[in-house]
Amino acid sequence: MSRMGIDEDAAFTLPRGATGFFQPRDGPPPETDQRTFRAAVYAAARAAKGHVGEIEEQTYPRTFHTATVIEGTAECVILCHAYHPWIAFAQERRDWYTEEFLVPPPWAHAFADLGFAVLDRAQLTLPLSDIDTSVLMQSEWREVRFHGITTLGGVLFNAWD
Repeated sequence: MSRMGIDEDAAFTLPRGATGFFQPRDGPPPETDQRTFRAAVYAAARAAKGHVGEIEEQTYPRTFHTATVIEGTAECVILCHAYHPWIAFAQERRDWYTEEFLVPPPWAHAFADLGFAVLDRAQLTLPLSDIDTSVLMQSEWREVRFHGITTLGGVLFNAWD
């Protein structure tokens, strides 16, 4: 079983706060430690023999922080979920993602080494029908339908308001 709470044969189970929405009575969702994320970005850049480009903290309504690692002329965008310690990779910066995820680069271990769960493209493009979505509230389902979201990555890395 991985740190995310899934194994190869089980469905991904969305925890509370995965979409960035929460019920005030439940209190705010957990927060990913930004200092640890920043440290992981610098460790990843060293492992890539590259350098850190830009690090941008999450702002409403986005559910994720972003950073870039530059290797030569190539730039890789790192997405860090603001409420759960999940990392994903993309080719370009966007306000939200659906299926535009990359396979984790060889230096992605720098994030796992600091306690993050590195999500791969196969996981992020899982259809919602293959995921345990029982925790989602009616308001979250409205956003899913409104934005035409069909994948796990679309639920996790969004900019709904």
